[in-house]
Amino acid sequence: MNATLPTRRLGTLEVSALGLGCMGMTDFYGAADPDTAVRTIREAVDLGVTLLDTADVYGPHTGEELLGKAVAGRRDQVVLATKFGLRRGAGNSWLGVDGRPEYARECCDASLRRLGVDHIDLFYLHRVDPDVPIEETAGALGELVAAGKVGHIGLSEASEATVRRAHAVHPLSAVQSEYSLWTRDAEGGLLATLRELGIGFVAYSPLGRGFLTGTLTSPEALAEGDYRRTTPRFQPENFTTNLTVIEPLQRLARDRGVTPAQLALAWLLSRGEDIVPIPGTKRPAYLRENAEAARLHLGEAELAAVGRAVSPQETAGGRYPEHRMGELDG
Repeated sequence: MNATLPTRRLGTLEVSALGLGCMGMTDFYGAADPDTAVRTIREAVDLGVTLLDTADVYGPHTGEELLGKAVAGRRDQVVLATKFGLRRGAGNSWLGVDGRPEYARECCDASLRRLGVDHIDLFYLHRVDPDVPIEETAGALGELVAAGKVGHIGLSEASEATVRRAHAVHPLSAVQSEYSLWTRDAEGGLLATLRELGIGFVAYSPLGRGFLTGTLTSPEALAEGDYRRTTPRFQPENFTTNLTVIEPLQRLARDRGVTPAQLALAWLLSRGEDIVPIPGTKRPAYLRENAEAARLHLGEAELAAVGRAVSPQETAGGRYPEHRMGELDG
């Protein structure tokens, strides 16, 4: 019998308070072990995690295939979220963003085949295409809903203005953006806009791509091919600074008898009932640790202390390399 986790709503879509980000299961974080990844996903479902998040660009394509294999026979127990709009070419080269309506339809059909399902619960535009009016993309996504191929739609890394324009064409259920103790850009106005419109927020990289766990001690420990080696916050000159930035969080965790990851996730969950973090992991042990954060109750003073423990202003380095920052809307 499956365990349960508290639930939350993304618009009208009910999901577990914590989801599972599946990006690193086939790509980006060094060598992948598909068998372990499948076991991890299945254990997540056993723990009560219902929201499983992937994208066609992960792999590319193998992420969706792996997720489809993992949930075969358990479709009614999960909420499948996938994304389209980022394109990769030969040698994993980046080909840019594509939000054209015809591409949305093509990607949806391909994702359905790879996932082995007849509908996608939550279908996101992965990045906003500056060359395609968002109204056109949202209209195409709305047509996919009307056709029964998609249940709910969302955007990823979209500005408040873009969200309003898309939502006016077809209701959005969720907007996904990076949000954690050291990345709080969403608090600048996006969250207020989403709450005004009744749209949920999905927080990716809620553990700072693993940095906030306190388990990383050197950039040299990252596997060859781990994309974090190319990101600013993990560069040697910034890595050392950021180890100092998270020290207060580690002290609080030791005093509380929990892990830094659990504190970071509990803090994020406290920011609103409409926020659903999707920490990613390839290891069942970390999966179980993260799930316990959904049951961790912190008092107001503790939450305030956690919020002060990591300073975004003191964090060294940007979220992405400069050329990738240009893909972020607004």
